[in-house]
Amino acid sequence: MLSQGRHYLAIPGPSVMPDRVLNAMHRAAPNIYRGELIELTAGLVPDLKAVARSTGDVAIYIGNGHAAWEAALANVVNPGEKVLVLATGRFGHGWADMARGLGIEVEVLDFGFQAANDVAAVAAALEADKARAIRAVLSVQVDTASSVKNDLAALRAAMDQVGHPALLMADCIASLGCDRFEMDAWGVDVMVAACQKGLMTPPGLCFVWFNARAEAARDRVARVSRYWDWRPRAAPEAYWQYFDGTAPTHHLYGLRAALDMIAEEGLEQVWARHATLARTIWAAFDAWSVQGPLALNIADPGLRSNAVTSAHLGGDLGRRLQDWTEHQAGLTLGIGLGREPEEGYFRIGHMGHVNAHMILGVLATIDAGLVALQIPHGEGALAAAVGVVAGQ
Repeated sequence: MLSQGRHYLAIPGPSVMPDRVLNAMHRAAPNIYRGELIELTAGLVPDLKAVARSTGDVAIYIGNGHAAWEAALANVVNPGEKVLVLATGRFGHGWADMARGLGIEVEVLDFGFQAANDVAAVAAALEADKARAIRAVLSVQVDTASSVKNDLAALRAAMDQVGHPALLMADCIASLGCDRFEMDAWGVDVMVAACQKGLMTPPGLCFVWFNARAEAARDRVARVSRYWDWRPRAAPEAYWQYFDGTAPTHHLYGLRAALDMIAEEGLEQVWARHATLARTIWAAFDAWSVQGPLALNIADPGLRSNAVTSAHLGGDLGRRLQDWTEHQAGLTLGIGLGREPEEGYFRIGHMGHVNAHMILGVLATIDAGLVALQIPHGEGALAAAVGVVAGQ
């Protein structure tokens, strides 16, 4: 075995946590009533807005992405009202299930695991809604199960073209800080994300961004629980209202460090780095797939996320490759989430705190695994990947 040394967790979240973030969290508990933590938290808000390219509001919750799903829905949709959910993998269905649990009527347009949203089909569904019963359209930007990236600006344009008043709600849990996202410019009314992927902080915080249209929709919701209500969190009169109780102290210190890292690199450069590293991975897969069973889940590069890559080997080869890379080389790849059979798929997370040598190491380890397991594959994958890095 050659797996001793620092293990590399290359799953699509939690992502690699920077030492700078972990060191910021490694401290004694602070005072939660006055002092530096109050100022630190207030300073997080404009930086969270900047990452989302939003001039609206943001609410911080102690929870995971599922909590953000519920918080977003609870503030803008009444029980008995209807939402249209677009599914391009597993997580659209998860958000739909969350809506049903709140007593919301759900219509799902399922585009499968290998295609993006069909905006023409969405427009047709909205055009057919003559009573304007649909209160919101829900879409992930990137589904980590399929690795497909949806065009949210095109979705907004389709909604506007048919003149439908529904809110556009986006799940950017996998993509924020990795793939380009422009909340205001693209006309997204509500966006949800969490801290453990592109924001490079251990799981435990989630966020809901919302604009004036969404805040107006909040006025017509009959009841929002005290905990999920975004109003006191977005405009607190007392510090505890940011979190409806005790602050998630150490996560806040970690998030502060992560947002500082993003600001220092520059958001445009963060997006460019992710794009180059994603192309590095795709170049290797293009070479591998010339011969043998290995193939990317999303054929069209324009529909692929810069944060996660899903691939197919068939049979149980995906699981066997995962086992080899983890136990023989110290690299953990992501499982084939939501796929049948799961054993035939694997995923690579390339989000947040990643650089060229990390990605090249992942690819070299996969290449070694393919050789060791005698899985047929094309040659020249590492040279192709190096060519992308060298040429930028």
